[in-house]
Amino acid sequence: MKPLILVLALSTVLAGCATATSSTGRTQYVGGVSQVQLDQMGAQAFAQAKAKGPLSTDAKQNAYVRCVVNTLARQLPPRAQGTAWETAVFRNSEPNAFALPGGKVGVNTGIFSVARNQDQLAAVLAHEIGHVVEQHHDERITRQMGASVLVQGLSALAGDYGQLASQGGSLLAQGGFLLPGSRAQESEADVVGQQLMAQAGFNPEQAVNLWQNMIAAGGARSPEWLSTHPDPESRIQELRTRAASLMPVYQQARAAGRVPRCG
Repeated sequence: MKPLILVLALSTVLAGCATATSSTGRTQYVGGVSQVQLDQMGAQAFAQAKAKGPLSTDAKQNAYVRCVVNTLARQLPPRAQGTAWETAVFRNSEPNAFALPGGKVGVNTGIFSVARNQDQLAAVLAHEIGHVVEQHHDERITRQMGASVLVQGLSALAGDYGQLASQGGSLLAQGGFLLPGSRAQESEADVVGQQLMAQAGFNPEQAVNLWQNMIAAGGARSPEWLSTHPDPESRIQELRTRAASLMPVYQQARAAGRVPRCG
């Protein structure tokens, strides 16, 4: 009966949410929070990040990032149009970037060491924007709500061993429930982002070069099964295969006058 009770508790949480289908056809559990709440959370997190800083005051860097983001945003699906995207560049040597609900994009100056032209920067930012438009933040929060019920249920059922069960449950929830979905999100953001950059007139082949640069700049990494990102070599092969099919999209965009001149 105990496992049944746990399953019923988890099912109750998920039943209060909704299912959606991403643009790649993947079924998602969403609705843990409203879009208004997501946008508020994104704005708050972005404000906190900027307050913590330090921010780059380099006008050229900021204009460069803003140009790439705005160029990509013009090609977003209709439901994502109308958002005024805000950007910030952080003085941080780690090559990283992020996008948040509500149209917030942050870029570390370290990204310029691996994204060496506008197409490679577009590959990074289109991937991050892909997380937003595919509701990955909503999906992650909804999954975490379900994982929280799972961990609490294991702890309650364990009696005197509650603390140990709670610790084990956290590991189970992270390794067996949250992270696999996270890897699926990363792969999906690759698909959506590479298509978006091609539609905006950025060369989709440069996504391959970007990740080759990332591997060259990186060191040791965790095993794939305990990582939120797909295996780099597998990722590069998928990006290369997809780039070939996206070249006509890229060429049509250029023929239509979508020729970015960001930097």
